[in-house]
Amino acid sequence: MLSDAPAFSGFSVDDITVAREFYRGTLGLVALDREGAMLDLELAGGHRVLVYEKPGHQPATFTVLNFSVEDVPGTVARLTERGVRFERYEGTPAQTDEDGVFRGGGPLIAWFTDPAGNVLSVVEA
Repeated sequence: MLSDAPAFSGFSVDDITVAREFYRGTLGLVALDREGAMLDLELAGGHRVLVYEKPGHQPATFTVLNFSVEDVPGTVARLTERGVRFERYEGTPAQTDEDGVFRGGGPLIAWFTDPAGNVLSVVEA
């Protein structure tokens, strides 16, 4: 029934103005304003993600958006220069290098948060 219906994902933030600056300015994404306190993130491959302001926002306890990149350490370095701080999670210190790249098996990955506390990642393509 829904196999032909276009779909998209979404997540909430506490302040759409701050989110807009982060996604546009810091991450360099196309973030289109929608009516109300919402943004459409236009991603590679024609994908789109809705970001919306929600009173009482609580960040998810899991990764809400993963960016597939060819060079995780290089991307981490460039994002760090733009002010992004990468996470080091409890239980993974031996597998996470000083830059925040997890090297514990599987693809390289590094996690960071947006200003609303939502977890994002860059992961090896």
